[in-house]
Formats: sequence, C-alpha cells, structure tokens
Amino acid sequence: MKLALGPLLTYWPRDTTLAFYAMVESAPVDIVYLGETVCSRRHELRLADWLDIAGRLRAAGKEVVLSTQVLIESGADVAVLHKITRNPEFEVEANDMGAVHCLAAKVPFVAGPHLNVYNLPTLQWLAGLGARRWVMPLEMSRADLALILRDRPAALQSEVFAFGRMPLAFSARCFTARHRNLPKDDCQFSCMAYPDGLLMRTREDESFLVLNGTQTQSARVQVLLAELDDMRTLGVDVVRVSPQASHTLDILQAFDAVLKGRQSAAQAQQSIAAYLPGEACNGYWYGKPGLDQLATAAQVPDVQAALA
Repeated sequence: MKLALGPLLTYWPRDTTLAFYAMVESAPVDIVYLGETVCSRRHELRLADWLDIAGRLRAAGKEVVLSTQVLIESGADVAVLHKITRNPEFEVEANDMGAVHCLAAKVPFVAGPHLNVYNLPTLQWLAGLGARRWVMPLEMSRADLALILRDRPAALQSEVFAFGRMPLAFSARCFTARHRNLPKDDCQFSCMAYPDGLLMRTREDESFLVLNGTQTQSARVQVLLAELDDMRTLGVDVVRVSPQASHTLDILQAFDAVLKGRQSAAQAQQSIAAYLPGEACNGYWYGKPGLDQLATAAQVPDVQAALA
C-alpha cells in the first residue's frame, strides 16, 4: 500500500504553509494532494504557488495531485476550477461533479471522498469517465467497502482516509466568522486563528465538532493504524493522512513504519497518542457511530468474522 498526504484543510499563514511542504519533500509519503478545498477566500497561496510547490514535490519523487474545491459558489470559483482541471502537468482530485464534468473522458483523475460513492454502479460509472482511483466516503464501513472492492473495475485503485479529523459537511455559511459575529464577506480570515480548527463543546463540556470556516469536522481524530493489515487484505491501494498543525511528520513516520513492517500497529498508535489534537476514533470503519473507539478486529476475532 502507498501512503498519501491529503490536502491541507485548515488555513495557515503563507510562510507556515511553505515551510510545511518543504518538510514534506523529505517525508516518507508517496502521494501528496495540494490545493484549497474548503474556501475560496483563503488567498495566502494562489494556484501559481500550489503549482510551484507541486513541482518541487515531484522533483523530490512524490506523486502530486491537485485537489479541487468541494463547494463551488461563484463564477470566480468556476474559473479557478477550470484552471486546475486544464493544467497540463498534474493529475486532479475531483471533489464535486463539476470537476468530474471538466475531466471526464479527457484525462485520468481521482474521485475524491466528497463525491459520495456508496455503491458499485456509481463507481463503475466514474471509472468509465476516467477515474483511476477513488477515495472511500468517510462514513462507509469496512463491510460495505469489501462488497465494492470484490467487483470493482479492473485497475481502479482505492484509497481510505486513515488519519485525521474527518471533514463531515460543508456550508455556504462561514461558521468561524459567525462565531466572531462577522459576516462571511468580511470574515477577516478568522479561521487562520485556529490552525487545527475551532473546537465546539456541548453543555456537558464534551468535545462535539470542529468549525473550520465553511467546513464542519469531527472533534475526534480517525486513526486506522490497527486496521492497515485488514485494508491490505481487502485490496486497498492507498491510505490517506490529513495534515494537522503539528507533528504531521511524526504521524507519517508512524504509518510508514507499520506499512513497511518495522513497527507494530499497537506500538505506532502508542507513539503518536500524545500528538493527536483530540481523542481517537474508528467507529465508521466498523459500521458504528463515527465517534466510537472500538477494539480492532485483530483483537476481537468475532468482529472480524462478522465483517467478513
């Protein structure tokens, strides 16, 4: 299996972002997704900057994919979408059907997690349009994935979101700006103050969700280190780590160590426990509520049997 670094979901200052991707050049990762997927008002880096980063990462031996914005809201967004999908150098991850339309029958592309592919006929249709890899929706269970992979189109790769706060929903409203009593059109780039998103708590003071501008994320962090062997058995080709404000390199090294057999999943999970911005979870993988943290199938054989 290959290791991928997903697109940066939160908003960081320009220098911080450039320094981060300079570090990624030497990180143990095979695939890097680049670009703004959340909000078009985030202008610290423009498309030309992302292309420059992409060139340096490719020179460092990484496969680079440009990710498109999930929620297209304006003519300017459409113009940027066309520039991304028409770029002659790098593959594109399509995160909405508009991007699929721009890429279909023209160049191979990656079907992103926000296309909500939950059944085999949809996956077959996308493969017919040119998708060469698809990213499993966040809420899909291992059991449902196994059914799809059993009959997936030949040569179509599969990718699983294996680490990070899960991007659950998008809205035309900016919740971070609203938290500061600011209108979206004058948000003052409020989300930059929260490099790992703005944590929301319930009245009982329990972590609930994370606000990231127009995106809502899980408060808990999906960690599927212990499930990597099972994914390999199923035929998963790529596992994705989502960037966080600190210790992303440590996370990538832990996943790389498990994938290459240098460390057990239990050891790796223990080594990164202090680096998580929230509690760990794996519920969606087991067909349970996403915020649940369950014993792994390897630890509980009857769970493995039930999911087979």
